[in-house]
Amino acid sequence: MKVVAAYLLAVLGGNTTPSADDVRKILGSVGAEIDGDRIELLLSEVKGKDITELIASGREKLALVPCGGGGGAVSMAASAGGAAPAAASAGAEPKKEEKVEEKEESDDVSLLAYMSSNLFVLVL
Repeated sequence: MKVVAAYLLAVLGGNTTPSADDVRKILGSVGAEIDGDRIELLLSEVKGKDITELIASGREKLALVPCGGGGGAVSMAASAGGAAPAAASAGAEPKKEEKVEEKEESDDVSLLAYMSSNLFVLVL
């Protein structure tokens, strides 16, 4: 992931075709471990390809990936029968807190998914 990030930073910096040395310099500037094999693999996979097209293709592929959702709390409340209204009113406060936490985590997950889609596309 860090190799892809370094490559993308080089592209954002105006270098349309970063070399292995360019990626190594970026990784070295932040003290990251440099894996020459991964750099070469990435460069061989993106050689001759437009990075914006790769990213667009990755987004399309990521959109097709099914994602799970919650729903466990709803099924548990429904199966509780008569206790469901009491459980729902007792659990109303924590749900709001969970939603706030989920939003923060959602931002992290969105960034990770975006970067992962780039990784999958670039490696493929």
